[in-house]
Amino acid sequence: MEYCPTRFRTDTKWKLFKGFLFIVLEIIIIIKSKLNEIILLSFQGNTLDAVEHTNYLWLLFYPSIYMFSIWDAFRDSGGCRTPYAFFPFVFPVYLGTIGIIYSSVFRVGSILLGPVWLPIICLILGVLVGTAVQHLFIRFNNKK
Repeated sequence: MEYCPTRFRTDTKWKLFKGFLFIVLEIIIIIKSKLNEIILLSFQGNTLDAVEHTNYLWLLFYPSIYMFSIWDAFRDSGGCRTPYAFFPFVFPVYLGTIGIIYSSVFRVGSILLGPVWLPIICLILGVLVGTAVQHLFIRFNNKK
């Protein structure tokens, strides 16, 4: 492929715009959902206060924007060489969102995990499940 400085400038501008857009969206969601306050309260052990201060309608957007920005950076850096590379990024979005939905009521024993810890645990499980599903799909398609 031939070097084209105009295309390079256009691609770079587009990537800078996307990066700026992702950062702005994350800042808006963090402010509107009161995520910093929720994190502070959760780390101090005040999980019930964290649940009360959470704006769930805004917080539900966070896993999607967060994981999509990571996926986009992964894809732009050439990380999509393996088939089904999107699975480890899609499953954390699903499970992280479910973790947020149930974070005000889900308890382990008598411990309420709250809007910080349950979604984080669900995101980690999502990465593991997504990676396992990716390997299953690769193995299934190699047998054909």
